[in-house]
Amino acid sequence: MPPAPPQKDNKDDYRKMSGAQKAAMFLMAIGEENAVKLFALMEDEEIREMSSIMSSLGQVKSDLVERLFHDFAEQVSASGAIVGNHDSTERLLVKALGKGRVDSIMEEIRGPAGRTTWDKLGNVSEEILANFLKNEYPQTIAVVLSKIKSDHAARVLMNLPEELSVEVMMRMLSMEAVKKDVMDGIEKTLRMEFMSNLAKRQTRDSHELIAEIFNNFDRNAETKFMAKLEERSTESAERVRALMFTFEDLAKIDAKGIQTLMRGVDKEKLPIALKGASDKIKELFFSNMSERAAKILKEDMESLGPVRIKDVDEAQMSIVIVAKDLQAKGEIVIASDSADEQLIY
Repeated sequence: MPPAPPQKDNKDDYRKMSGAQKAAMFLMAIGEENAVKLFALMEDEEIREMSSIMSSLGQVKSDLVERLFHDFAEQVSASGAIVGNHDSTERLLVKALGKGRVDSIMEEIRGPAGRTTWDKLGNVSEEILANFLKNEYPQTIAVVLSKIKSDHAARVLMNLPEELSVEVMMRMLSMEAVKKDVMDGIEKTLRMEFMSNLAKRQTRDSHELIAEIFNNFDRNAETKFMAKLEERSTESAERVRALMFTFEDLAKIDAKGIQTLMRGVDKEKLPIALKGASDKIKELFFSNMSERAAKILKEDMESLGPVRIKDVDEAQMSIVIVAKDLQAKGEIVIASDSADEQLIY
């Protein structure tokens, strides 16, 4: 009869566990009522870390739990195994934090790539992020900017050296799928610098991405970078220009859509935005409101006097953002220039 295989020493399993894993196991073992009190004292970042580990614990042997309590100087003997999964973690968090806050946390945990780096970067000022990125390779910067919001990417580009910004845009236009090991390296660096999370991958058209970034430039930056882009690639510049959505493109919205848009925009921004608009766009808005409302709006515009171009740009961009958000929600339709997308009345 062959000898029995050596038994695995659970002490070795315990020694290999990280402090965070032990903390997660402890929270699962002390019961929901006690764990809720501890969660209520944690910061969001700590909650995300604990929740992520708890949801991946799987089955934990009772003797490991007992060993854990001994280490915590607690004379507690676990009655059985505990199981950490998404459902039990979510149920525990809801009691401590409320459903709205928990939904955001659990969405990140359930995501294919776990917690995200890019959401964290969205809270880093463009000056700090640009200062960090300016010492990186243009390709690395291109990857980072392709993963964050377009308005934030635009501000970062404006804070980078001009030639570097143009080089980064060219890399973004020609960028192919990034290899996993390269992305992991970038994410690791960003986590170390900004204490952020793993990213969910997202595929986007490179020209559309650059167009959205251009939409968030102020007028001077847009003119400057478009000229630079044309010097490097006329074809790319034309494609980006065609994809850009400007204030004048609001003419592609039908009457019902304009009325919906006006209900959603900041009423103080509209007279400033129209102050620098073409007669066609002004008439589009005037004709879709009552005679009295149009008269008041015209008086508001006249009372403004001279308005800085910067203020006009900001007001127009705020209205464009509302229009694109309404389009994304399906509340308005913005017709494209293609025959297939044009509207028939």
